[in-house]
Parts: sequence; structure tokens; C-alpha cells
Amino acid sequence: MATGATPVRASGDPVVDRLRAVQDLCDRGEPLGAVMDAVLAGGLKPEERRRFDADVLAGPLGTRLDISTKRGAARRREFVTLVKPYVTGVDPKVKRELPVARRIAFHLIEHRSVDELADGDALQKLVAAAAEPSKRVRKNLRWYADLPLQDELPEALYRLRAADLIPMTQIEDLSWSGGRLRVSGHAYLAGLSVRSRRFNRASVVLRGPRWLPPVRMRTRRVFHPEATHGAEEAGCNYDWSGFVAELSPWPLRWRSAVRAVVRGGKRMLRRREAVQDTTTWRAEIVIWSRGARSVGLLRGPSTGRTERPSGLDLGKGWWIRPVWTSDRALQIVLQPTRAELTGVRLEGERLEVGVFLPGKEVTRGQARLDGHRIAADFTPVEGGTAVVVPLAVDSLLQERDGGRLWIEPKGDPAASVMIGKAKESRTVVGDREITVLRDRRDRVSVSAHRIRPVITSAVWDEGGALTLEGSFPGSGTAELTLKHRTGLIHAVPLERDGSRFTVRFTPAAMPRFGDTAPLGSGTWSMAVRTGTGRGQIVPFRVDHAILDGLDEEPKIRDGREYRLISTRFDIPVLSVAEHLPDDEKGAGGLYALRRGFYPAERARELTGATVYVAYDGRQYEGNVRAIYEERVRRGDGGEHIWVVKDGAFTPPGPAELGAEGPAPTVVRAGSREHYAVLARSRYVVTNGFLPPWFRARDDQTVVQTWHGTPLKRMGNDLPHMSRDPRPPAWHRQAAEVRGWDLLISQSPWATPVLRRGFGYQGEVLESGYPRNDVLVAPDREELAARVRERLGIAEGARVVLYAPTYRDYDRRNASVRLDLAEARRALGPGHEFLIRAHSMQAAPNVPAGLGRDVTTYPDVTDLLLIADVLITDYSSVMVDFAATGRPMLFFTYDLQRYSSKRGLYLDLAAEAPGPLLSTSAEVVGALGTIDEVAAAHAERYELFQRTYAPRDDGKATARLVDHVFVS
Repeated sequence: MATGATPVRASGDPVVDRLRAVQDLCDRGEPLGAVMDAVLAGGLKPEERRRFDADVLAGPLGTRLDISTKRGAARRREFVTLVKPYVTGVDPKVKRELPVARRIAFHLIEHRSVDELADGDALQKLVAAAAEPSKRVRKNLRWYADLPLQDELPEALYRLRAADLIPMTQIEDLSWSGGRLRVSGHAYLAGLSVRSRRFNRASVVLRGPRWLPPVRMRTRRVFHPEATHGAEEAGCNYDWSGFVAELSPWPLRWRSAVRAVVRGGKRMLRRREAVQDTTTWRAEIVIWSRGARSVGLLRGPSTGRTERPSGLDLGKGWWIRPVWTSDRALQIVLQPTRAELTGVRLEGERLEVGVFLPGKEVTRGQARLDGHRIAADFTPVEGGTAVVVPLAVDSLLQERDGGRLWIEPKGDPAASVMIGKAKESRTVVGDREITVLRDRRDRVSVSAHRIRPVITSAVWDEGGALTLEGSFPGSGTAELTLKHRTGLIHAVPLERDGSRFTVRFTPAAMPRFGDTAPLGSGTWSMAVRTGTGRGQIVPFRVDHAILDGLDEEPKIRDGREYRLISTRFDIPVLSVAEHLPDDEKGAGGLYALRRGFYPAERARELTGATVYVAYDGRQYEGNVRAIYEERVRRGDGGEHIWVVKDGAFTPPGPAELGAEGPAPTVVRAGSREHYAVLARSRYVVTNGFLPPWFRARDDQTVVQTWHGTPLKRMGNDLPHMSRDPRPPAWHRQAAEVRGWDLLISQSPWATPVLRRGFGYQGEVLESGYPRNDVLVAPDREELAARVRERLGIAEGARVVLYAPTYRDYDRRNASVRLDLAEARRALGPGHEFLIRAHSMQAAPNVPAGLGRDVTTYPDVTDLLLIADVLITDYSSVMVDFAATGRPMLFFTYDLQRYSSKRGLYLDLAAEAPGPLLSTSAEVVGALGTIDEVAAAHAERYELFQRTYAPRDDGKATARLVDHVFVS
């Protein structure tokens, strides 16, 4: 770090490098000819070529085979023609050891003609069957794959070999008890059920350096039904795949002692002193299951405590530690402490790190920090050597990442510095800090970075609130940010008192636009945002002193699980998931619901209930909401059932809507009740596709309200939907559409577009969209005032709603193309900007103080109700907003690209009820003269209303309810 020396770099593996190159070509979608040129390139030795052939056939070329097979005869012909010569020349032993589906596919390519495979269906059958959960059959005490073409091909091709019998493992606990290491989890062979102890054994084996005898841990099978719940194979039972293995350190110690004697003797022959060395054993599991045997690495730690197992002090400087490799495989390490941290102190411009080398007097040597060598002072003292490593503070502060600290005594191998009994240190220098901390293996790591908040206490209360306390030196405002992988962020104010902080929040009731909602399922990272505006984002860390006592157990609240977990050693995350009953978990539970429970419920008598599904249960909004509320206000006494996904909302009852009657029923999406209500309810009202397992009954009525007039190409009008053979999406849509009884259309213009896009031949009701009734309702001003109050918008402020659609080609982009800072400067404080990103686009990055992110606001119609100006692009929201008569601007900076990529049904340049603007400056300028702009487009606006929204007159909901529900 401080010397400028070149870091040590490891040499690359030519097989790995070549494989990466081929995979990169495949990932970029390069032509198959270019891929094969890379595959056939020379430069590999015979053994390397065999390794490469095995990996490329099982990996990139196997994946390319699946894709080519599904995309028609021409693509199959190209693949078989180019790959056939290569496959023919591969070592037969390599082909024999491939995974069974790949083995059969490449056998067909090698032995059958190009015409037969291109025009026939052999490859399609094989690829389709291999994509399903593994099926195994036993013949004469051997296991075979249940795949197509068995009557045409040699039986030996179907035999399961090592590549097919890979142990599936998960380690759920690593702990010490009575001086013994206890390892528990589950392990099984995919597709082979283990319903009892019979014919079912497992043994954990530790394998060290080549000639040392292995260590067999005492292992027993235990009942562990959780393995079945989490398995990916439907119909398999792994209830007895659990195992518990115990290890005494003694077998490792005497083996390590023998190895030390041998290695010490070799060093003495070279006239060097013996050096205590680390011995590493990799953990393998050997499974015997119903006549099949397999060996594999023991891998897969459960998130949290299992990721950071503690070591055992054996005395006299020796430790035994379970550790995880980068690919999540378990190793057991017997390690001497050759260098131990003694202290850290700041001396002027230097940070001095003290280290002790026990049992060895050394006068010369050096230190190493992350590959950079540093001069160090070695002083012999009683019992060993004291070392002082001086680190230049300025140099440390300029580095982005830290590194491990090593001591290199002259003539001896480098020794990793261990934390020992020393205290970790954090030295604050300005707005940065230099930390000397231990890692998950108790090795010392030195790094410099912005001052990080460190959690020293995490407490859950009975109400489900989580209180975090810790240290965070500095001043000024700060807030905790919880960020989901989708980009969604929740912020909670941080209370600071000197160098301490406190923050309290309830994950099951996070504030959302004047209401509360639970955090969505998934993993939420935790950071602090300081200052105003965009501020600085600093990640949280967990104090290492509290890791052993950290409460990582799930907290169940309203059918959902919340866990505070310290993952990757000391990085806190909040994990959120729905609390599922055992019979709904995993592929097995899903299979039972779809293949058993749902058909049985579907055969039962219908109830008179109505099921409401809006956006798969993610939102309470739109046409579905309007229909429900109209029926409730009319006093409809039937049962109303809402499908809710991930606890997203709670539908209001009759009392909240000013009516009388029973409260609506709420069922969790994907639950047993969800299957039951869709199987037995007389009416289903939705605004999108229903689950793929749903099949409408003849006596059911499915009302498809959709979620907008299609302005961009959809369904059958998309290019990929016309491919031969038809893609899975085409078949999925066709099966769905056959079950619709009524499709709602917003206009006569939209009706033929919807029919063509969906391939729908049933009844269409041109009622207008029920959700837009509120936009022209007599009490709309009163309703708008309530929405403004909910959002905290000042009275008299001009509300500008920016609501762009998503980009198929750029969905991960979270930037806001509208320059909000310039808009604020040019237009002044009287404008309030609301940013509503599409649900299929990454959550927008809205600068604080310049605009409000309303992407998660429950109902976009409320936002249209209060918007004085709408800025959009190709979104159907323009048709809905036309009912208001208020001005619209079209920020179409990528019109040409969007039109060529996705395609539009209307000519925006000729028909848009507002100007097309290609730059943010043009949009800001139009906002400044919005009255003149609106007047200039008044005629086109009126024509647009008549064409695309002629029936959005405030009576659309009544028309639909009368048509469907009033006999």
C-alpha cells in the first residue's frame, strides 16, 4: 500500500481462460462460427484439451444447443453442421462422462445426419424432457435417466454417471461442543428420494495433503423434512437426507504432526530451520443412496451465523478453524499462530502496527500488505520477536481497498498476522478512518475508507420494531437507507448524539405516502446517507464483538418473516419473506398444489364469490379497484375476495367506502387458498394475465379489464411471437385468452388492436375504463385535495407528473432523463415534480429536494387526478389523462430507437395531443409557457380524446357492472 511495489499476481489457467473466452462470445450472442473458431483454436496440451472439451460441451455449447433447438429447423441445421466435425473428434471418454442429457444430444449429432436432426423432432424432445425435473429409473441395481428415444439408442447412454450424481448439500450449523466440531445440514442425490434410513448412508470425509490418510467424521442420518421443502425436484422426498457429523481435533493433530516432521526434515536437509505450517483439509461427503454412490464437496453455508464459524483454541498457539472457500466449500484448517497482533497506535503521520512472532528470534525481514511490501523493524525479545510495521497515513488514505497483513521473516515463509487477544482499532482521520480489524478467519486486515456506522446493538421488541444503536463519529443529518435489489429505497431518520447513533423502524409497517406497508420480500441492504441532496452513501457494518450474540432468528409478523442477518461476516442485511406452511414450500409443494389440489377443487361446485386480481396481486388500483368499489357502494352482498401478493396492500371494507356489508376476504398469492378461490369462484376480475396454472371453467366468468389502451406493440404483434416454432410466450398467451369471457376496451380504436394482439375472438365491451371515472367525477376537486394532502403538496403548487414507460432494452437504467435541477432553477419553487417510473423499469434515482419518487404510490389514477401537467413518452397513461383535458408534453428523446425496437400503433408526430420534445431543455421551456403550448395543441387534443377515450365520461364502471353483475 505504501511502497509502490508491484502486487503478486497468480498465473492463469489456459483451460479456464479459453472457456471464459468461449462463454463471453456466447453471452454476447456472437455467430456460432465465431464461437467454434474459439473452440477449435490450438495452443492446448492433450490433457488440457480433454478438460476443455468436457467443460465446453457441458457448458457453453450445451446451452447454445438448447437455444438452437428451440428456434427452428434453420438454427438446428446450422448448429449440427458446425458442431458435428468437432464432436466427432472429441475423446470418447470425455463424451461418455458428460451429463446424461448432453451425452445423448451430442451422440445424436455425431451419429445422425444433419437433415434428420434439423427436420426431425429428436433434439426437441430431448431438450424439452431434460428441462423438466430429473427422472430416475433403476435397472439391475443401476440408475438410468428417464429420457426420450430409449428404444432407438444404446442403453449405456442413459446410465447415470458421476456428472449426474452430484450431491446437493446445505450446511445449516457449524458449532463446537465439548471440544468437538459439530456439522449439520442435509445432503442428497437429486432425483433419488430418501424416505427412511434404509439404504441411505452418508459420511463426511476430510482429505488433506496427498499422502496423509483421510479423516472420517462420525456421521449419522437424521430426519430433516426441510430438505424436501426446499428441493427443486417435484415429487421427490428427502425427509431423511439430514446429517450430523462430529469431529475430534486429535486425528487432525497427529496427522499434522507427521506432516510437520516430514516437512521439517526436508528443510533441515536444505539447511533451514523448521517452520510451523498450516494444514488444510477439504470436506467431502460420500453418499450411498438406494444403490447409487457419489462423492462431492461439502458446500453451501446457510446465510448468517453459519457463514462465520468460530475456531477452537488448542493451546500453545495452535487453532483449528472451519472456513469457507470462495466457491462456498467447507475446509478445516489446523493453523499455528506464527504472527500475532499486539497493538496499533498513531504516531504523527504514521500508523504503527505492533506484531509479535512467538518462539522465534528474527532480526531481519519485511511486512506485506495486500501484495505491497513494506520495511519493518524486527527486535528480538523474550520468547520471540517484536515487529513494528510503519504505515504512512497519507498513503493509506489514498487507497480504495484494504488488505491482509503479513510478516515475512528473512529465510522463512510469510506468516499471516492473527488478531489474537488484541483489540480491533478504528482511527479517525478527518472524514475517513483507518481500521485494523479481524476477518472471518481471525486474520488482521488493514483498510482506509469513509467513516462507517458500526452497529453495536440490535434489538427487536414485541411489536416488531427493530432498534439499532452504534457508533458513527461526525455531525450533520443522516438517514438509514434500506435498498432492495430492484432499486427501491426506504429511508428512516438517524438520531445522532456525538459519536453515537440510534435508529428505530418497523419492517412490517414502513411509512408510504401517509400510510404504512411492509417491506417487500427479498434482501434489503443497509447504509447511511449523510447530508442533503444526494449525499454520501456509507454502508453499515456490525461490530465484531456482538456477532456471537446477534439475534438472527426470524421474527414472524402478519404472515411474514423478518430477519436481521450479518452476511459475508459483518455486513448487515434485512431478509424478508412470506411465512409459508410446509406443504406450500419448494417445487414439491408447488407440484402438489397444481397437480393435485387445484384439479380437485376445480371439480367442486362453484361459489358465488368474485375474485379480484390487480397486477398479480401487487397493487390495489385501476379498473379492478373501481369495479370492486362500485359493487360495494351498491350494497352487493356477495363475497369479495382480493388476491394480495407479498402483503402489498389491505383492501378497504364497506365501512371505509361508506357502505354496509361484510369485509372482503384476503388470500395470499400462491397460497392454497389462492388455488381454491380461483378454482371455485363464479367471477374473476383481473387487469393482466392470471397464473399459468389457472384454467377457466365453463361456468366461470372471467372479466379481463387489461391495464391500458395499447399504444406500443404487444402480444402477437411483437416480432418474436411469430417465430416458427411458436415461443412459449405465444402458447402461454393463447391458453390464457381462451379462458376470457369479456374484454374491456377503452375505445372503438382500441378494440381491433386488442383483438389482434391477444388473438381474442370473444365478447368485447367498449365501456371505457372504470378507473378513469374519478377523473371527471363531480367531487374530483375534493378527492384531489385529499391526495395532495396525503402527499404533502402545498396548496397552490403546480403539480408536474413525469410518467415514462419502460424500455425493453434498458430496464436496469435508474436515471431520470429529465433535468430536475434545471427545471427547479428555471421554473422556481411553485412547481412540484412527481416521478412515476414504470413497474418494469428500475426504481428511479430522484435527487432529494428536486422531486418526489411516487413509483410505489398505490394508484396512478390518484396522481393523474392531481397533476396539472403530464410529461410522458409512449405510455398509455396519455389516453387516461386525456379525460382531464389538462396539457401533456411528450419527452421522446429516443423516439426513433423505441419505434424500431418495440414499435408503436399510433403516429405520435401526427396525433400526439402535445409537442414532441427531444431534450430536457425543451421540456423545461415548454413547462414555462405551458398555457401557450396547450392552446396551440387544443384541436389535436380534442381529436385525440374523441379517437382514443370517447367513453371515459364518468359512467364506465356503471356500464360494466350493469353488463356483468346485474341480471
